[in-house]
Amino acid sequence: MQDGYKTLEREASDSFIIKKSRFTGYGSPARSEQEALDFLARIRAETKDANHHCYAYIIGRNAGIMRYSDDGEPGGTAGLPIIETMKARGVVDCAVVVTRWFGGILLGAGGLTRAYVQGAKCALDAARVVTMEDSVRFWAEVPYSLWDRLDYALGGMPVCREGAEFSAQVTATLVVRKRDKDDVFARITAATEGRAEMMELEELVKGWE
Repeated sequence: MQDGYKTLEREASDSFIIKKSRFTGYGSPARSEQEALDFLARIRAETKDANHHCYAYIIGRNAGIMRYSDDGEPGGTAGLPIIETMKARGVVDCAVVVTRWFGGILLGAGGLTRAYVQGAKCALDAARVVTMEDSVRFWAEVPYSLWDRLDYALGGMPVCREGAEFSAQVTATLVVRKRDKDDVFARITAATEGRAEMMELEELVKGWE
């Protein structure tokens, strides 16, 4: 598996208004150019009343495919600022669409550029930039008498909690970066005085902030 690349965790959006024009930035993971185009088509269909749907997408771990469009805005004021904002954040395999509902007041080239940069930033922040890394899902099982101690210790470890099952014992399902696994396992062992049982369930690539 190849890891360590930045992308978006989920599809999300955020909006703002500048001089009566409303802008909404939409961000989404896109593992292929077709996924990016499908995302753009869906946003266009859902916001038919918008005046512009400016977009950019970067596909491939090496950013091999990069496309952008001003969609009727003055050249260089929309698509390019969006993709430059994405490149500055280092993201790949994702798409950003910034829609604009014109409010009747011209913003000028500089104002438009700043607005589309802000729209791209809103989209990236809403969709959350994460770093994809090789990870391991595992469970840690302890007696009830040790759960509070383990629960507290986990709060200081680089793990993602997915849930806990309370039956004969307490079984917590956790995800850890592969590079942190040995250290986390050792810390769990120390926190539970060697009484925790741990089992690896599967390897995966997960996004970490």
